[in-house]
Amino acid sequence: MPAVKIVVTDYAFDDLGVEERVAAAAGAVIVGAQTKDPARLAEAVADADAVITQFAPVNADVVAAMRRARAIVRYGIGVDNVDLAAARAHGIPVCNIPDYCIDEVADHTLAFILALTRQVAPQSRLVHEGGWKLVAPPSGFRTLAGMTCGVVGFGRIGRGVVRRLAGFGGRVLVSDPVASAEAVAAAGAVAVPLRTLLTESDLVTLHCPSLPETKGLINATTLAAAKPGLLVVNLSRGDLVDPDALVSALDSGSVGGAALDVFSPEPIPAGHAILGRSNVILAPHVASVSVAAVQRLRTTAASIAVAATRGEPLTSIVNGVAGPRDVPA
Repeated sequence: MPAVKIVVTDYAFDDLGVEERVAAAAGAVIVGAQTKDPARLAEAVADADAVITQFAPVNADVVAAMRRARAIVRYGIGVDNVDLAAARAHGIPVCNIPDYCIDEVADHTLAFILALTRQVAPQSRLVHEGGWKLVAPPSGFRTLAGMTCGVVGFGRIGRGVVRRLAGFGGRVLVSDPVASAEAVAAAGAVAVPLRTLLTESDLVTLHCPSLPETKGLINATTLAAAKPGLLVVNLSRGDLVDPDALVSALDSGSVGGAALDVFSPEPIPAGHAILGRSNVILAPHVASVSVAAVQRLRTTAASIAVAATRGEPLTSIVNGVAGPRDVPA
């Protein structure tokens, strides 16, 4: 009887040793496809008993090619690279790893916020280049205690960011349609509609998933309604922010600065207008990283995939399928 086969579509790790150890203990094998090409993906997953994916586009055609897959597991929290409706139509559950990097991303958010408000990156660059003076006038150095910070999204990471911001003594606003005002207040913030958050916040940080209703959330219209000089922080998904609108707002000064771990598209193309700006901090989608977080991510993803191949109950199903798909023996 052929070994149970778990296909990893793509991965940013040096190897798949962690996943292979988890799979081997259950009598399964890991096969790394390491491709983002839809045609090659469809071929690679055709006979997989489970699929793990990172950034590859698992679109409707790729899902339809899965003859045996009992689950699709995403390395991470967001699942916007997987066609959830197609997977649901084929009875394939899609699972994410919702809690592997909460502290890492919340910490990184605060690092970005402090770097923006205290001119950390440009000041350091100036000294490295031989300068020894303020890189900006005093008005460019701000304190969180004197600011209103808006947090969009009150999930695990959003709550972690709110707790951290509340400790600085400033005003914290939260916009999340499913969060209760009582829960937000208990964390030290005030629940408000998105428009109120934009018009009253000195800084906005995004912690919501990429959904049809959140894509392009920060756009020309919402930025026009925002407080002048707004600082924009995004460690969630790149498509929450319209890049052209952000660049235009930076050019006009209506946005005073941005700190972005994610962008649309990724990687950022050479010569893009967002690059080379002293008031923009950029990172290559790395806010989730720590040794512990990466270990949790990989071990959990492999464990869920193994459980699916055994027909066991699954955790963190995000597309409404009850459990592993039944497939012919």
